[in-house]
Amino acid sequence: MDETIGILWDMDGVLTSTGEFHFLAWSQTLPDYDIPFSREQFTATFGMNNAQILQILLGETADQVLVAEIGDKKEERFRQAVQGHARLLPGVSEWLNRFQGWGFRQAIASSAPPANIKVLVDDLGIRSFFDAVVSGADIPGKPDPAVFLNAARMIEVPPQRCVVIEDAIAGVEAAKRGGMKCVAVTTTNPPEALARADIVVERLDRLSVQAFKGL
Repeated sequence: MDETIGILWDMDGVLTSTGEFHFLAWSQTLPDYDIPFSREQFTATFGMNNAQILQILLGETADQVLVAEIGDKKEERFRQAVQGHARLLPGVSEWLNRFQGWGFRQAIASSAPPANIKVLVDDLGIRSFFDAVVSGADIPGKPDPAVFLNAARMIEVPPQRCVVIEDAIAGVEAAKRGGMKCVAVTTTNPPEALARADIVVERLDRLSVQAFKGL
């Protein structure tokens, strides 16, 4: 494995499990605006950026100033809730070290705002593994491949030599639209919902080196 490969990591649900903190933050914020929100809506929109989620909840004609206000409040509550509680998911540390040892270039490519990424990366102590950290908060969100294509450019690896690690349906679709391989973990969705991925595993500690090399 001597040719340069790029590894593009989603963050929420892949590096660390933050879903419940996001659900809590939405559940605390949306009632202030009389916006109903269910667990089903949360699952269906997980992996999208705030603008996309609020467009679904409020409609395409939603006032963008209101969208920004709600999103900012939600993310502030999320950061307050998650700080100091984040933990790497099983297998993540081993694969971060393995990819680094192989000389691969790694990036975080997340829909989260930059402030969220900073809090989690610093809490988890993993910044040294990444050649780039890319937020998709202000660009077209997944399933648009923009965040992955930006990350590939930043680490100077062509898309066809990048592997995305995802847990969201929208993220898997974004990887495929970007012409990239995809490993999906079933942190957030059942295996059948992630069938577009090249490999689907329950957890990264269940991903074998042989299976990865098969990509």
